[in-house]
Amino acid sequence: MKILLLSPYHAKSHQSWCEGLIKHISADWTLLSLPPRHFSWRIRGNSLFWAFSDAELLRHDYDLIIATSMTDLNGLMGFVPQLAQIPSILYFHENQFAYPSSASARDNVEPKLVPFYAALSARRVCFNTQYNYDSFIEGARQLLKRLPDCIPAGLLEIIQQKSQILSVPIANELFLHKENKRADVFSIVWNHRWEYDKWPECFFKALEKLKAHKIEFELHVLGEQFEKQPSVFSIASQQFSENIKNWGRIKDRGEYQKVLSQSHVVVSTALHDFQGLSVLESVAAGCVPIVPDRLAYVELFSPEYRYASSDDLNQQAEILANHIIALYQRFEKGEALHAPDVSVFSWRSKQVDYQSMLEKLVASNDIG
Repeated sequence: MKILLLSPYHAKSHQSWCEGLIKHISADWTLLSLPPRHFSWRIRGNSLFWAFSDAELLRHDYDLIIATSMTDLNGLMGFVPQLAQIPSILYFHENQFAYPSSASARDNVEPKLVPFYAALSARRVCFNTQYNYDSFIEGARQLLKRLPDCIPAGLLEIIQQKSQILSVPIANELFLHKENKRADVFSIVWNHRWEYDKWPECFFKALEKLKAHKIEFELHVLGEQFEKQPSVFSIASQQFSENIKNWGRIKDRGEYQKVLSQSHVVVSTALHDFQGLSVLESVAAGCVPIVPDRLAYVELFSPEYRYASSDDLNQQAEILANHIIALYQRFEKGEALHAPDVSVFSWRSKQVDYQSMLEKLVASNDIG
């Protein structure tokens, strides 16, 4: 089975998913990827670049195409017509309909239309969570209502009939790399992209409240950093300097896993998470999740691990701080904090689902 794998915005999570596919799924893989920058241009221009820079590679005899949802699949098939004859899977790690707009964001419909068109053309469409699927379908429905005219009937139904939920798996190594939790200090992890949609202001404001309650804690603020990042990070690095153990992305995978396995809780304050991979990775390593009662977390974790959701910064920080304090008090009493079982998300668990889907799609093209 020869598979063409397309990742036009090869951010850390997409890269990890591609590496997992290549490692765990038996096939002859060809990967084309582009750097994760210039988002608006990347989602529109990937087909143009690949079609004229990698034309010979694209014309190889593939059995299957797997593309992330940022791939301009329609444009690519137009430039290289033989690709249209190959069964394709479009995979949604996220969707732009449910992405919160920043203050500087323009109302650009392209990042929404390109994946929508691609979903209509692909043979199979996969979403990593039910939340991702539901928000995409509802967002697309609202977008179609805004368009002036000439909208064919039944477009959403076409996508719905060929869609399925298939989560991004977690590396098996994370489940094996568990160590004894530190008993001398309460350890908190926040391991997300350093961007506004992860609401870092809420996290650090909650930590202020922990300090006001004289809570002693060790802090690991991890995740991807970018040239531009919310100013709250530079302020917090000084404000919590006595608590900080790790600050910024840990590039060594083994060291990252060690930090997770020795920490007690992992916190999310996200306004945007379609699966929450960094949280799931932490839980796999033994951290107790503290996540908002919204987004994909509603389907991932039972209520005991979720805190009530609020749009008000001060109120949300207060709710979060109280949830952390309750766990800290259990820690102080010597009570073991047990992370929920997320082994269903491991590659060990999901490998069969992926392999079966790919093989069936290839076989259906051979007989059809």
